[in-house]
Amino acid sequence: MKIEEFPEDIKARLVPEPTGDLVYECLSCGAFHGIENLLYTCPSCGGVLLLVDRDFDRLKQTPPEVWRRIFDHRRMLNLPALSGIYRYHEFIGPVVPLSSVVYLGEGHTPMVEAGPELTRLAGRRFLYKNDGQNPSASFKDRGMASAMSYIRHLLDSGAMDEILAVCASTGDTSASAALYASFLSPRVKSAVLLPRGKVTPAQLSQPLGSGAAVFEIPGVFDDCMKVVEALADRYNVALLNSKNAWRILGQESYSYEIAQDLDWDTENLAVFVPIGNAGNITAVMSGFLKFFRVGIVNALPRIVGVQSHHADPVFRYYLEPDPARRKFTPVTVKPSAAQAAMIGNPVSMPRVIRLAEAYNELSGKVNVHVVQVTEQELMDGMLTANRHGHISCTQGGECMAGLLAAVSQGLLAPEETAVLDATAHALKFSGFQEMYFENRFPPEFGVTPRPELTNQPRLARPADLARVPEPGNPLSGKEFEEFVEKTSRDIAQALHLSAR
Repeated sequence: MKIEEFPEDIKARLVPEPTGDLVYECLSCGAFHGIENLLYTCPSCGGVLLLVDRDFDRLKQTPPEVWRRIFDHRRMLNLPALSGIYRYHEFIGPVVPLSSVVYLGEGHTPMVEAGPELTRLAGRRFLYKNDGQNPSASFKDRGMASAMSYIRHLLDSGAMDEILAVCASTGDTSASAALYASFLSPRVKSAVLLPRGKVTPAQLSQPLGSGAAVFEIPGVFDDCMKVVEALADRYNVALLNSKNAWRILGQESYSYEIAQDLDWDTENLAVFVPIGNAGNITAVMSGFLKFFRVGIVNALPRIVGVQSHHADPVFRYYLEPDPARRKFTPVTVKPSAAQAAMIGNPVSMPRVIRLAEAYNELSGKVNVHVVQVTEQELMDGMLTANRHGHISCTQGGECMAGLLAAVSQGLLAPEETAVLDATAHALKFSGFQEMYFENRFPPEFGVTPRPELTNQPRLARPADLARVPEPGNPLSGKEFEEFVEKTSRDIAQALHLSAR
């Protein structure tokens, strides 16, 4: 739909101009820093940063119903810069000109409601939000589109000439960073650091295919992250992990999309998010807080973070009911099928603590929870979901297991609807499915295949055939007719089919 065809009272608001007063706020010392340079930690004290809009109250001057109309009408525009996460430009990156927006098809991933049988098994109505349908097949593209759009803005404005983007990754971040960097080549190049042997072949192929320099590091993600932090401290590089506050801004779009797809009604809603480096749950809370403060949504939904018992530092932190006595302690992770969440010292933990406190306070109740699940439960959760029409990754299976845990613990009211985050495409983690089906999980995972969830191909080769087709050596005539007849007979018997 073309701009001139929209209602007059909304037309002027559809294509936004740069506004706002974004600054970095240090969550440790409270200092503010300008955004003219890329910062990842506070120059004053080394604390974690959060991007805040000091002119946020200007957004409250627009009535909530007008904001809803703006976003609903932008949905009908055919402008690439407003087709992705920047549909919500004023709330995500208001200082970024639309001419600098990098759009590769990210955002607005579908929410697919569970069918009757899966709903019965879960004990609640729920939907999967399939973030594996982003360009690099994971939710990381939301934050990467934001970070790269700001980098492009700095390049376009002459603040930078060229840049090397670096990240540590368990797979998805590296795929996304390499993809978005390659779009801006040759001005932007990328290098990614991966824990050797801890990334699926499908994930490893992605940054290689995008032309990134790929380095495999001994250890786990946390070790890679320390090396990347040292590079960012000592050299002129752009760090693209969720320590980059621009990443968090982009991932807030997840909340905004849920709100819009539910026609802005967020009452009786629970959102389940797997926790790894904690950037995603940070962004989900921040997004809903912004929309609620402006009045665009009518309630703050329940937020439920989910962690495997093999990587559960956030769960352990919130086990202490008294906030004054809580103390965050990193954990040593064990092998997990939810590789993207296998992080023992999440960078965004200070953001989680700050935003969860604000979220609970504004909700008037404890509205942020963290549940723990086992590796067995998350694998069973993934396979059960996918057996019923979904394309859930292992992290999505973690959310499925988290939903079952929350229901059994009485966290959810009967009238609440849940949205589960499938952070990546199921194909990225098909290796874990194969391990389950073939009973090849190493003992340290503690995963035993359930017979009703396993599946294997069966050879259909009738024993009473002398010859069968082979590549380059086909059958013909009566031999081929006999092959078709006897093969179809054996398959019909295996499937217990009745003759017509």
